[in-house]
Amino acid sequence: MDDLERELEPLANSDDDDDHSDDNSTNGEKKGKLHLVKPMVEKTQYESEFHQTTRTCLERIREAMLHHKWQEAAEYMACYTQMIEDPVKGKDQQYKELIWRLSTEILHHHPNSTMEDYNNIYERIKHLGVRHYLMISLEHSFHLLLHGQIEDAKRHLSAAESWRYGRESEKQQQKTKLIQAYRSLLDYIIWCDKKFTHSSNSYYESDDNIVMHNYFRQASVTLKDILKNPGIWDPFILSYVEMLEFYEKHEEALTLLNDYAYDNNFPPNPNAHVYLYQYLKRHGASERKLMKVLKILVQLVPSHELMLEYSSLLLQSEKRSDTQKALGVVLDMLDFACWRSNLDVWKRLQAVIQKLQQQDEWDNIVGEKMAARKDWWPALHFTSSHASKDSEENQELLEVKASLAKVLCPDRTLKYTSEQEANREQT
Repeated sequence: MDDLERELEPLANSDDDDDHSDDNSTNGEKKGKLHLVKPMVEKTQYESEFHQTTRTCLERIREAMLHHKWQEAAEYMACYTQMIEDPVKGKDQQYKELIWRLSTEILHHHPNSTMEDYNNIYERIKHLGVRHYLMISLEHSFHLLLHGQIEDAKRHLSAAESWRYGRESEKQQQKTKLIQAYRSLLDYIIWCDKKFTHSSNSYYESDDNIVMHNYFRQASVTLKDILKNPGIWDPFILSYVEMLEFYEKHEEALTLLNDYAYDNNFPPNPNAHVYLYQYLKRHGASERKLMKVLKILVQLVPSHELMLEYSSLLLQSEKRSDTQKALGVVLDMLDFACWRSNLDVWKRLQAVIQKLQQQDEWDNIVGEKMAARKDWWPALHFTSSHASKDSEENQELLEVKASLAKVLCPDRTLKYTSEQEANREQT
């Protein structure tokens, strides 16, 4: 409801956002935003009876929605639609969007709403104005998809994909590409349904193979074009890669994932490197290739769960420098509170320390890594309260951490000790 009120706030008394902000800036006193008190549409000095009626109607709708009186809100909404006949030039688009947002919000919460009601409302508001046609069509298809009506959702997106109005602007082209992308995603969903409907033995002997391949072809043609545009396309990438893998087009899939991860035209995206790593791992890539991908991921998200695998790969390496890198990777993970009580990470750190101790001056290596941490790591990991909590929840974690405490912080007097060490100190 708060999001809805923020959407409606610019309708108060201005034709556009810029005029509204200028008025506020000239006011010597800043006005507080009290959404529950401030009218959605304020009364003006010269207000026609038409505007007075519709303004009152809108206030009644808001009050009904705030108190979850959805039937009452729907009845008022049926009257408020006359606002699209407002003779004041420049207001029509605002009112059309308002009707769209309010109508779908009411239907979403109304206990007796049906799919027919949704379809009627969407079709009606879709043709109120051209500015929001594509986004309304996309929202309509989402609603159909949530109710399992995949074919209907695709039909609406296909119609929106071919929709044109006047001179095609850049914004309209971007929205059309988004429509195309989601239509392709629906082709993928239908392709998945066809794939799981038939067993692997009987599938290739049936004509459904041709039908399924047609959906793949339709989706791949559009996705290949869409993914040339810089952006975050995670669900579309995953869908396309799955289809390519099914048809054993491995080189094409790998090229796609490499471009998505390393093309500088795309914004930095940790998921792109995760998808590439997972694909390489599924297909038995060498450890060198796997580490190359994770080397970039660790720079983007040092706390990522795959860093545990990265440290394992580094630890298996025979290079002395890789063991030192593994130490840095695990310590970076433990800098984040989400890994503070994770036994696997602490055991990995223990394994790294044990391997490091086989090198000369290993304590200097550990000291260099801990130099920037010595002032705050004890408070993060090695207090008496941590020891008490770990003792109650995970005794093995307590023992592992206690064995590392003096190694990591040799110059500090720590209150984190295991029961064994406490007994030895007493004796």
